[in-house]
Amino acid sequence: MTGPVHAIVLGGSWAGMLAAHVLARHLETVTVVERDALPDGPHHRRGTPQARHGHILWSGGARIVEDLLPGTHDRLLAAGARRLRFHEDLVTLTSHGWQHRFPPRQYGLMCTRPLLDWTLRRQILANDRISLRQRTEAVELTGDAQRITGVRVRDTESGAYEVLAADLVVDCAGRGSRLRRWLTALGLPPVEEDVVDVGMAYASRLYRAPEGATALFPAVNVAADHRERKPGRFGVVYPQEDDQWMVTLSCTRGGELPTREEDFLPYARSLRDPLVADLISQVEPLTPVVASHLGINRRLYPERLERWPDGLLVLGDSLAVFNPIYGHGMSSAARGAEALDRALGGSFGPGAAHRVQREISAGADDPWIMAASKDIAFVNCRNQAKDPRLTGGAAARQHYSDMVAGRSIRSPEVCDVVTDVMAMTAPQSDLGSSEFMALMHRDKMRPDLTEPPLTQEEMDLVGLKPRH
Repeated sequence: MTGPVHAIVLGGSWAGMLAAHVLARHLETVTVVERDALPDGPHHRRGTPQARHGHILWSGGARIVEDLLPGTHDRLLAAGARRLRFHEDLVTLTSHGWQHRFPPRQYGLMCTRPLLDWTLRRQILANDRISLRQRTEAVELTGDAQRITGVRVRDTESGAYEVLAADLVVDCAGRGSRLRRWLTALGLPPVEEDVVDVGMAYASRLYRAPEGATALFPAVNVAADHRERKPGRFGVVYPQEDDQWMVTLSCTRGGELPTREEDFLPYARSLRDPLVADLISQVEPLTPVVASHLGINRRLYPERLERWPDGLLVLGDSLAVFNPIYGHGMSSAARGAEALDRALGGSFGPGAAHRVQREISAGADDPWIMAASKDIAFVNCRNQAKDPRLTGGAAARQHYSDMVAGRSIRSPEVCDVVTDVMAMTAPQSDLGSSEFMALMHRDKMRPDLTEPPLTQEEMDLVGLKPRH
């Protein structure tokens, strides 16, 4: 056999479905093993608690998905998703002040996570090469330290165990992945792990947006300022399908997340600007408050092992999970699927899995360093990372990051480069290039904004009054 014929994907969420689709382009059959019963529509399920909070698919990831599954953009937009152009369609208070709404450079797709997952899933599962085993839990890998031969699974309804054989197993089980324990049980050394935990927590609820607001009113983001040296508080208002706003309030460790309905609006009032509170104070809430503690950054380094078993790969949140506030998880998973697609197009003999894993892991590096470096700037962050970019010299790097942040909100060309990096269409290293440093000193800065950059038409649309 010159390459794998049958693959098993552990996990049927965003990363798992993208992996299954890519595998089915090259292999004869693919089996997706999913512990939950996947809903037949854009509905919530137990295994994705993060789905009840705000999501964004940055253009870097969105373009990969569109290349892999042509027409996905149009299907999402037809179902009510919003294509937000950055920074024209965003009003944001950054750590350093209000962001000017410069002409669009990149974009993001915004809708509920169930709609994103369902739009992807129904396209992918229509492929006859892909089968789905629902209500099935992966218990352990089969094989040995040299080669993985399949997965032992348990039916969550009957309790019966079964061994599923495969030429290739791809772990996309997400935050609950047991990969480190499984590999140790096979006699491999522990996989190195970095953790940066700022204690981020989220509370969200849906509101009925004013008529026309989800199509014509910008997304709103009020961020904390890490320089205040106190727990950070954040708030966003994101347009969703069905004329709804997703309002997510969040905090770093010690920020006292509002988990009761009566505390939601007062917490929004406590943010650095009252814009979020002003918007939701006059509209109808549609759901209760849902709270989660999901803000940890955790990254595994399987590519660093001297030996890596053939027949095994890991991507998505099983490999690296980021603080969701930055919106990079889905795009990072898309990058992993893209790397897998490239690899399967070539030779995939003995030793190939280790090489491919290095390529997949490389795609997680930029979102990892962007999320982790931002989080360690906040008080009470627990930094258990050995990554030298997050340890020694942190003060100097933070000073430079603050300088970039202060200029990007007022300098169009600087903002363009920063936005390209945030959208994952340009490497994070661009922010340290000599060309960018020269641009920082050359580009003209606009004046500081003293209030949200909203037009009169936008304020009229949502019932806001001028502040002065």
